[in-house]
Parts: sequence; structure tokens; C-alpha cells
Amino acid sequence: MFGYRVPRPDEAMLVSGGKFGRNGAPFKVVTGHGTFVPPFVRKVNFLTLSMTEAEVSETCVTRQGISLNVRAVIAFKVGNDEESIVNAGQRFLSDQDQMSTLTGRIFAGHLRSIIGSMTVEEIVTERQKLATEVLDGSKTEMAKIGLTVDSLQIQSIDDNNIGYIDAMAAPHNAAIQRQAQIAQAQANQASAEAQQQSQRAQAEYARQTSIVQAQYKAEVDKAQSEAAQAGPLAQAQATMAVLSAQADLAQRQSELRQRQLVAEVIRPAEAEAEKVRILAVADAKRVTMQAEAAASHNRVALDRMLIEQLPQIVREAAAGLAGANVSVLNGAEGLSEIAAGLVAQGLTILESVKKGMAGATDAKPEDAKPDEDEPEEAAPAALPSGADGGGRGGAGGGRSYRV
Repeated sequence: MFGYRVPRPDEAMLVSGGKFGRNGAPFKVVTGHGTFVPPFVRKVNFLTLSMTEAEVSETCVTRQGISLNVRAVIAFKVGNDEESIVNAGQRFLSDQDQMSTLTGRIFAGHLRSIIGSMTVEEIVTERQKLATEVLDGSKTEMAKIGLTVDSLQIQSIDDNNIGYIDAMAAPHNAAIQRQAQIAQAQANQASAEAQQQSQRAQAEYARQTSIVQAQYKAEVDKAQSEAAQAGPLAQAQATMAVLSAQADLAQRQSELRQRQLVAEVIRPAEAEAEKVRILAVADAKRVTMQAEAAASHNRVALDRMLIEQLPQIVREAAAGLAGANVSVLNGAEGLSEIAAGLVAQGLTILESVKKGMAGATDAKPEDAKPDEDEPEEAAPAALPSGADGGGRGGAGGGRSYRV
């Protein structure tokens, strides 16, 4: 915008023209913001607020009368308050480089004054005290011209090669050198001890290494010896294992052969013997059964023959009655009784014959002795006299039956 001016952050804008300043200042101070400046009637100038340095190199005489060359650096700037800006603007606005020159001169004067009240030993050993006293002595003068000092550094102090500072440092140097030599000697001793200790440790390590190597060699030799013997030992063990396996195989083959013999010879022989025994028993039973069957057949045949002869026997008995003198008292009933008696007599004869035949069949062989306790077979009953024809009636031979 036309007429609007803004200062930089490290600047102070001084607007002159009109009655703008405070406390009778000839200009208005503007910092940190802009303002409208009417053209042609107002004038604007800028005063730097940045840090500035000033160097001082001054020959100073100490309280002891010893001349010293002192070099120092001062860091300063225009104060931030409006009063400092006004004071600095009135003095340095036209030539701002004069701030460094004037500041150096002010500090040079204070530096000579303060060093003149101190000894060389104090100046050398207490540089911070020297800097503080110089700052305190120049603070009032610097405030009057609107400047503030941030720091003062004493860079060097030189005695113009007269050797005072060196002589002053000689005892300390000697002490330091002595301490350094002692420290070096101690270091050498410690180094020698450490070296000896290292050599002893190396010798001990070598000894232990030799022992361990000997142990390793003994173990290796033992392992090699065992490995050399392992082959024959393994061969012997393998041979023993083979022999044991062969023995087991022979034992198993023997057991197998024994089982085969049992299965092929003994069991068949036992089976054959059992078969022969069973066959013998069966044959004996067969013979017995055949004998029984034959005896039964003979008896059946005999019974059949006797039964077939029964009518003949009855007829013969009845024929014997033909010429007999028989008196029948009870008529037809008496005749029936006579006939029944004849039949009963025939049956008795038949039974007696059967028993006789059965005894003959069951008789023992001729060479066998008869059992003393076995009862003798009863003789077969005699046929009636009439059955063999002897009872047939003739002259004077008739029998009388009374019924």
C-alpha cells in the first residue's frame, strides 16, 4: 500500500517530521510492526538492532610495571527499549559503523585501568575476573550511548617476550614435568609389570596348552588303538553272532525235524495202532454179532422145523389113541379136553427140543474145560410113547385113558 512502511525484525524504523517522539525525541520509533507514513511530509530511517563485534588490542602495564599485550572481543548491540534506540539513533544513525570504533575505545580504556590494578599472576590466572570488572566499569558509559554488551572475551595475554609469564610457569612446568616423569616411570613400571605378567601368563598358557595337547594326544592314541582293535573285535563278535545264529538255526531245525518226525512217523504209527485196535475190536464185535446172528438163525430155523413137525407129533400122539380103550364120561367136552392135552404135550416136546438145541449151540469148544459151576443142560424131555409109534395099539398093547 502506498505510504505504508514496515521495518525488518532486526531494525528499528525512525519516522521524523512532526511531533511524534516521546519525551522530546525528534522522531517516532517503530519496531515489530508497520505504520502509515505520509509521503513528502514524513521521513523514514532505519537503525540496526543486530549483534555487532568490536576487537580490542591494547598494551597495558600491570601493578608490577610489567607491560602486557591484551587482545579482547566485545559483542554488543543497540538496546531493545525505546530510550536506548533514541540514544543510539541520535549518535550513530548517520554512521552506524562508528558504534564498533567507539565501543572498542571505551573497552580499551577500562581494560588499561583494570589491568593496572592487578598483578600478572592475577591477570593470567583470573581472566574471568578481569572480564567481569571491565564489563561492570563500561556498563554506564555504554548505556548512555544506547548500547548493551552481551559478552567480553579475553583472547590472549602476552608479555612482549620478556619471559615473565614463562618464568612464572616454569615451576609449574617443572612440577608438571616431574609429575609427568613420575607418571611416565610409573607407566613404564606398570607396563613392564604388565609385560612380565603377560609373559608369565603366556608361559602358563603354553604349559597348559602343552598339557592339554598331551592329554589330547593320549586320548587320540587311545582312540586310534581302540579303533585298530575295533576291527578284529567286531569280526570276532560278528563270528560269535554267526555261530550263535547257526546254533539257534540248528536247534530250530532239530525241533522242526522232531515235530516233523512226530507228525510223519509217530502220529501215523499211533493212528495205525489205534486203527488196528479199533479194527480188532470191530472185527471181534463183527464175529460175535455173526455168531449171535448165526445162532439166532439156527434157532429160528429149528423153531421153524419144530413148528413144522408139531402137527406130525400131534398126529402121532393122536394115532396112539386110536387103539386105546378110552372111556369118555363127559361126552364132547371130554373129547375137547383130550385134544387140548395132546396139543399141550406137543408144545412141551417142542420147547424141550429148542432148549436142547440152544444148549448145543452155546456149548464151549472141545478143548475148553467146562466150568465146574455151570449147571448141566437138562436132558430133553422124552417123547410120549405114542409119539415114536410104540404106543400104537396092538393086541394086548392098548393103554386105558380115563377122561
